[in-house]
Amino acid sequence: MNNFHEMGLPTLLRQALSKNNLCVPTPIQVQAIPLALQGKDILGSAQTGTGKTLAFAIPLVAKLLNEPSIGSALVIVPTRELAHQVTNEIRKLLSQNSVLRVALLIGGEPIFRQLNQLQKKPQIIIGTPGRIIDHIERKTLVTRNVSILVLDETDRMFDMGFGIQIEEIMKHLPKIRQTLMFSATLPGEIVKLTEKYLNQPERVSVDCQATTSAKIKQEIVYASESEKYGKLVTQLCQRKGSIIIFVKTKRGADQLADKLHKDDYSALAIHGDLRQHKRERVINSFRRGRNQIMVATDVASRGLDIPHIQHVINYDVPQSQADYVHRIGRTARAGAEGFALSFVTPQDKRRLPALADKEGEPNFDCSIQSQKCNSKKIFKRPSTLKAKYGRKKINVFKKKSRVLEKAY
Repeated sequence: MNNFHEMGLPTLLRQALSKNNLCVPTPIQVQAIPLALQGKDILGSAQTGTGKTLAFAIPLVAKLLNEPSIGSALVIVPTRELAHQVTNEIRKLLSQNSVLRVALLIGGEPIFRQLNQLQKKPQIIIGTPGRIIDHIERKTLVTRNVSILVLDETDRMFDMGFGIQIEEIMKHLPKIRQTLMFSATLPGEIVKLTEKYLNQPERVSVDCQATTSAKIKQEIVYASESEKYGKLVTQLCQRKGSIIIFVKTKRGADQLADKLHKDDYSALAIHGDLRQHKRERVINSFRRGRNQIMVATDVASRGLDIPHIQHVINYDVPQSQADYVHRIGRTARAGAEGFALSFVTPQDKRRLPALADKEGEPNFDCSIQSQKCNSKKIFKRPSTLKAKYGRKKINVFKKKSRVLEKAY
């Protein structure tokens, strides 16, 4: 199918898609939407940035518009940020006077606001597992009318320990329903969940190598632990645009962001210990370009949808290939090009398989060789610097060169 008009969608939905300049479906949407419109259960595998959200949002809205009496839809996601993202995407599909109402149920926000939304009997409910269970126990969320269930980033929900909560929610849902499950990977617990709760699901998938790697230039830097920060500064000097730097611990995120801030970089940290209002402030500041750099842990970055990220830097090597693919999927959104850089220490070499593709081949376009930076050489060629970077950045380079002298 070359466009959404060929899918037999309701007129109001087609108009909303056109208004948002959504004309041509992505590969995952081409596969998933017709099957979902037929009422089939779906097990989908697709990475962030492939149009996965609309792959379930479009048929969900279409079915509720065509058949208002079928009940409601429940969308379960792992994080508050992803819940906000999905809610915004669904609202774009609704006209201003739409009969469909949406409720957002997440932690860290006033409960009374959510109660007001639920009292209006919304047809679409989006939420995180913990808050959904909270409302079920309060009897403020009626689940007996749920006819469509969506589980988004299911593997991440299990990674974050939400497996028990998902099972608990399932107990309160009608057995006869349509279930759309999306998961970047299919570990054993996801397969078991599929066998237990999905009815002869149709399998749809988009190969991650075809959807991300082709648009992302991937590089690797070998460095000792003591060299990493100096080499990071070297790379930051050479890169323009917004940057996400991934680390493995919350403490590491805070420490690296503080260190960068002291070296005159506009950097903020985001991790699971931040309160919701602080997380939103960090994300909004980064999204609006007030801060160039965001230092993040894997869990804290789930669900972030910031289209203008040019660079992803793995300061700490990811634990698995799935984590690596998810990290670099933060860049090269909506057809844009992106850059991914990974630091590898001698201790990290055993994790190199995590940075390979599914055939075990290296993902990297090139390796940036270890080179010591000669700050004196930089200062001997000011004309070259001015021509390449402009007068305003000369002072920044001078400050960074002093940092490099200490590092090397």
